[in-house]
Amino acid sequence: MEKSEIVRHAFLRQAQSCDDLGSPFTARLCKLAAARLEDDTAVGRHVLRWTGDPASTGDALALRLAGSLHALVLSGLAPSLAAAYPPNAVDDDSFWQACRAAFREHEAFILERLKSAPQTNEVRRSAALLPGFLTIAALTHKPLVLSEVGASAGLNLQWDRYHYRLGGSVWGPDSTAVLEPDWQGPPPPSADLSVLDRAGCDLNPLDPSSAEDCLRLSSYIWADQTDRLERTRNALEIARSDDLTVERADAIDWLRRRLAIPHRGAAHVIYHTIAWQYLPDALREEGEALIRHAGQEASAEAPLARLQLEADGKPDGAALTLEIWPSGERQEIGRADFHGRWIRWQGWAGL
Repeated sequence: MEKSEIVRHAFLRQAQSCDDLGSPFTARLCKLAAARLEDDTAVGRHVLRWTGDPASTGDALALRLAGSLHALVLSGLAPSLAAAYPPNAVDDDSFWQACRAAFREHEAFILERLKSAPQTNEVRRSAALLPGFLTIAALTHKPLVLSEVGASAGLNLQWDRYHYRLGGSVWGPDSTAVLEPDWQGPPPPSADLSVLDRAGCDLNPLDPSSAEDCLRLSSYIWADQTDRLERTRNALEIARSDDLTVERADAIDWLRRRLAIPHRGAAHVIYHTIAWQYLPDALREEGEALIRHAGQEASAEAPLARLQLEADGKPDGAALTLEIWPSGERQEIGRADFHGRWIRWQGWAGL
């Protein structure tokens, strides 16, 4: 198969994912690109001759292009393109003409943006994490020390600063960031929950106080999902007010340093959401070994937990799993939509 056809197939597969995740507009953009993108512009040539893996599990090329165009709209640099974006409605021909005009008029901007992998920080994933943290507190009866891998701008590192409505349960302070997913299952456990320390790492952390970084983060949110955009803006404002920062570091080196710090009297929680899968195989294996070794050193006075929301190859969202030491027991405690729209909660057996 020619490279251009591989690219077109990647766009079509991404379109299906966007449809499944509630963004018909981004799905439409991907379908149009798959059908109409040609090599008569520098952007078209670059995309159709992509030298890496264009798939969503590789370079996520379709989302790079969608994010580049959305950034032009959000920045106000392309008013003609913005006129074809939500909340406006135009036909396919007009929409694609606006995209082609942007390819020509903003060639340098788009080509530069295509160099960077998409970066998201889906705040609603905190609604899946919260019941996991409550479970850890209920099992250990200790305050938490948080270490998030792949934290991006740190928005899911400040999960205790949001307000939650999980079925019939309400948790958290009054907040401009309100998370209310479709909740299925029993209520989350009730527990005293406090955070002693929090830290996160990312290869390319985004700074909530940087206008450019906030634009980058918002550009990868799909343009017809205005609730996600508003929620993210509110979470970024909270992060700015708390002066939250994420360390620029390799995940494994950072984990090694974090796991070497003793936390007697607290439960140390390593967690990540839709991030572990992007590590190369060798680094994933090294990270797993590091966490297992630290687990062997854990005690009832200094427990270690690993909470993760990650794809597991099943079609119904991602698995929410919890592993806790010194027992080393691991359970799937629920499943959640990749964007946190719904949560199917099972809970920890025996709790």
